[in-house]
Order: sequence, then structure tokens, then C-alpha cells
Amino acid sequence: MMIEQPVMDKLVFRAMERNLAIIRFDTNRKVTFVNEVFANTMGYSVEEIQKMQHRDFCFDSFANSPAYEQFWRALLSGQCFQDKVERKNARGETVWLEATYIPIYDEQESEVIGVSKIATDITERQFSLTTVVKELETTSKGLNQRAEEGISRSRELLLSVDRIAEVSEENTLTLKDLQEQAKSIQGIVQTVRDIASQTNLLALNAAIEAAHAGPYGRGFEVVAAEVRKLSNEVSESITKVQGIINGITKEISEISNGVSRSQSSIVESQQQIRVTMDDFDSIVDFAQRLDEQARHVADNI
Repeated sequence: MMIEQPVMDKLVFRAMERNLAIIRFDTNRKVTFVNEVFANTMGYSVEEIQKMQHRDFCFDSFANSPAYEQFWRALLSGQCFQDKVERKNARGETVWLEATYIPIYDEQESEVIGVSKIATDITERQFSLTTVVKELETTSKGLNQRAEEGISRSRELLLSVDRIAEVSEENTLTLKDLQEQAKSIQGIVQTVRDIASQTNLLALNAAIEAAHAGPYGRGFEVVAAEVRKLSNEVSESITKVQGIINGITKEISEISNGVSRSQSSIVESQQQIRVTMDDFDSIVDFAQRLDEQARHVADNI
């Protein structure tokens, strides 16, 4: 079935009126037409809106600003406007509209005689996006805060490990000194042992000479016997000291090996902590980028 163009235009306009919020203003910004969809969206009746001005739908922060006058000057000069706009409903609540303002010209198309506005209600979508953005911002701030705390604690731990490493290094040097001193003591003990051995040998020779001297050598024999006894006691003591020194040397060696292993573990821990700090730095960077993206989204919704 063929439909004439005027009839088709009328049907199209009727469909638009049924589904879109439509309102018109004259050059004095007074409402000249409004449909039911727009009235219901803003919480007014059609009759109430027909007595209103455009600024009645705007919050004072916009209606009293220079931007509001610039907005209307641009429309009356023939410029169209399309964007998301924040408006005020009958209860003073925010309503977000995806709006298109279209200047209406006279029959000669030489002068703007009014402005038509076609809009859709996007309040629910806008609030949902705003909620998501706020959650993103909150998440990024929480992530950033925890990462900063992690970095701070890692630094404190690294300082503690560094101090332990310094002490461990000092202990290692001390143990090396003890090992050297133990070796020196072993050398001294060996020298004393050699002296005791020589003394014992001299006492034996003295006893032999005293025996050859007969009655004249008895006093010398007594001295030689005492020297030999003393030499034997020194040898026994030196043997005990040698055993103790060997035990101490062994323990120092074991401790030194343990300290070396600890030193290796400390170095490894330092490296792991530094890697962890780098990871935390990456998290901070990510959180900052996430926050910037959330702000960018917020600025564009």
C-alpha cells in the first residue's frame, strides 16, 4: 500500500512523539510545546510545563552562569547542540538527558523563531556509569594505598635485613680472625710441646750423667727426675690443650660455614625483597593509571 508523503511525515512525527521527549521554546525561552513523554520524564503535567521557562528545568549553578547565556546565544544564532545535559525534575532531583537542540527558522529561513529539543532519559544509565566509576576510583585508591603500605613495609624489612647482613659480615670477619688466632695458638702449643720434649730429653741425659758421677751426682739426679716429671706433666697438659684447641677450631669452622650459608640466604632475601618492591611499584603505577582512566571516564560521562 502506497502512503502519501504528507501522511508518512505525520506518522513519523507521531512515532517520535510517542517515544521521544520533545519540547519547544520561543526566542524568549518560554515553553511553547511539550509532549507527554517529556512531561512524565520531568515529573510535571503538560499544563504545568506550558507555563514554564527553560531555566526552570536547570539547576541554579548552570542557569546563573555565563555558560547558560552563551548556550542560548549559540542556539539563537542558528547553532545546533547535542550532548548529555543535567536537568532538574519537579522534585528537584537530577535527570540526565541525551538531548539535541535544533534552532527553528521562519519560512524564509532567515531568522530563528524558536528552539526544539528532542531528548531521551539516560538517568539510570548515567548513575550506573557514575557508580562504576566511583567504584573504580575507590578500588584504585585502595590498591594504591595498600601498595604504598607494602612498599613501606618492604623498605623497613630491607633495612632490617641490611643491618643483619652487616652484622653477619662482621661476624664472618670475626670468625676468620678467630680461625687465624686458633692457628696461632696451635703453633704456640706445638712449640711448647717441642720444648717439653727437649726438656724431657735433657732430663734423661742429666740422669745418665748423674749415674756416671756416682755418689757425687745424686743431687743432680734428683733435679733431673723433677725436671722429667715436670716435662711429662707439661706434655700431658699440652695434649689436653691441643684437643681443646682442635675442638674450638672445628666449632669455629662449622660456625663459619653456617654464617656463610646465612650470608647467602640474606643476600637472596635482599634480592627477593627488592623484586617485591619493584612489584609493588608496578602495582602503584597500575593503580595510578586506573585512577586516571576512571577520572577520564568520569569527565566524559
